This record gives sequence, C-alpha cells and structure tokens, in this order.
Amino acid sequence: MSQMRLNPLNGRWVTIVAERAERPSDFASRADIVDPESGRTCPFCPGNEEETPPALETIEADGSWSMRVIPNKYPAFNGVEGFAVHNLGPVHVQAEASGIHEVFVYTPDHESGLHQLDDEHAAEMMFTLRRRFSEHAALDQVRYTQAIVNHGREAGASIAHPHGQILGLPFVPGEVIDEERAFARFAGGCLLCTTVEAEIAADERVVIATDDVAVITPFWSGVPYEMLIIPRHHEAHLQDANDESLRAVGIALRDALGQLTAVHGDVAFNLGFHTAPHEHAGGYHWHAHVWPNLVTQAGFERGTGVQINVLPPEQACETLKSITVNA
Repeated sequence: MSQMRLNPLNGRWVTIVAERAERPSDFASRADIVDPESGRTCPFCPGNEEETPPALETIEADGSWSMRVIPNKYPAFNGVEGFAVHNLGPVHVQAEASGIHEVFVYTPDHESGLHQLDDEHAAEMMFTLRRRFSEHAALDQVRYTQAIVNHGREAGASIAHPHGQILGLPFVPGEVIDEERAFARFAGGCLLCTTVEAEIAADERVVIATDDVAVITPFWSGVPYEMLIIPRHHEAHLQDANDESLRAVGIALRDALGQLTAVHGDVAFNLGFHTAPHEHAGGYHWHAHVWPNLVTQAGFERGTGVQINVLPPEQACETLKSITVNA
C-alpha cells in the first residue's frame, strides 16, 4: 500500500508508491552527450583558460591547477545594487537581479567526476566553497549563497566538463525560508542533529556514518536514491565549519556518489548545499542534498507539489550500502 510521508524541512508531503518501480520504463539511462556541438573546445579544460574570465581563485597542485573559481560569463545575478522592489501596477512586481554568479571547476579532468576525487581533492573542494561563502557574506548585496552541481544534461548541465556554480543572491529563497521555519518550530533541539540520532538508532536509511558526517536516504525521500548529507558538527553556516567537518563531508559526498554510480552508471543528478542566510541568527544546521534524475516529474507533481517516489528509501539504502567504494 502507498504511504504518505512528511518532509519536516519544508513541510511538504511525499508519496511512496513502491509498486510503480516494477515498470520497465523506470530508472532509464541518461543521455550520454551534454555538449550539443561535437568538437567544440571545452572552456574549462587546461590550456583553454583564456576562454573564461580571469580566475577569482586558482588552486595549484603538482605544478598545474587542480581547481578554478571564475566569474560566470553569462551571470543570472550580477551587480552591487541592493534588493529594491518595484511595483509595476496592481499585480506585477520587479527587482534588479543583483548579486554574484561564479563557476567552480573542481577538476581539470574533462572525463572525471565528483565520485572520482581523491581525499585531498574532495576536501579542497569544500575548503574552496568555505572561502567563497565567507567572501559573499561580507558583501552588502548578498543575503544568501547557494552552491550547486548539475551533473548531466537532464540535471541542467550545458557543459560536460565537471563543474559547479556558486550564486550570491540578493534575497533568501523560499525553500530556505521554509527550512528556517522548520528549525524554529522543532521542539526537540536541532532538527537535523535529532534526525541523525534517530536514523542511526533505526539503522534502515543510513548509507554512511562516521563521527563527523552522516549520509542518509531520508525517510521522506521525494525521488529514488535521494540523499541527505549532514555534518555531525553543528553549525548554521557552511563557512563556519572547521577543516575536519568539511573534509568529512567532501569525502562522504564523494563516496555516496560513487555508490550511486556503481548501481546506476553515470547518473544525472543535482547537488545543492543549504546553509543559513548570511544574517541569520536562529536555529539552523547546514547540509547538502543529492537529487538523482532517474525518473521524470509529471503533471501530478508539478500541479500539486507532491512528489511520488517509486522506490522506498529503505530499499535504496540497502542497495547503496551493498557497494564498497574507495576501500
């Protein structure tokens, strides 16, 4: 029988319908090609640095770069203006999309991926995000910073070379506001600290658990193999996390994606880091979400906001835990 489960972070229901996963069309392989123009020079590969704006950061390793942070050539958010709302009549409202839009190329290897980084490289990626978040927090026009990785065309990637984006926004997104409210109304301490304790005790949805980080397939997973990465050192802001915590998160993220890749091949996915708004002073616990793109969102999901998940997270966890990576 189907189940409805409540996502406590955003207050929305998801529906677990395990029987639908038996359909042969479920979990279709993704398209191999991301770049529509075969033979086009990759702007993120070593030797093509002149095709991008000058780097904001360059991390060196063994005489060459291992990671670069560059301004997005086509920014969605740009400018130093404050967030000013303009009413254009009785209905329409407009504001300038000021802020920052950066790209972080986390590996020089065009054919690599997050799941193939070594320990030091995975840690350095997280340290780089901390530096960028700290810089954004010091800017008046940035109220919130969002780091994302879109892997695969189905996940929104337009360039095949592994990379992510860092966006400094002049407003706090609604999804994060929902999470702020969830932490504020939770009466049992920290919502995510309590979640980790409960999941480890239940031992049904814990993919990875160390003293520093937990990776779970959440009870309320909205898509198959959805994962939540929770640092066990409580901090509201990613930029306040210590080296030990960030290293653990980077390595656990690498390993969890390695397990997912071992099960389903080169899966398209979205990765998003959620941190408290820069001027937030209440309860919050930074974390990361992985949303694999194994199924297509249809009219019901778009029309109601209720996700239908055809794979129980307990089953997803069991499958992922059966895979050993980076042993």
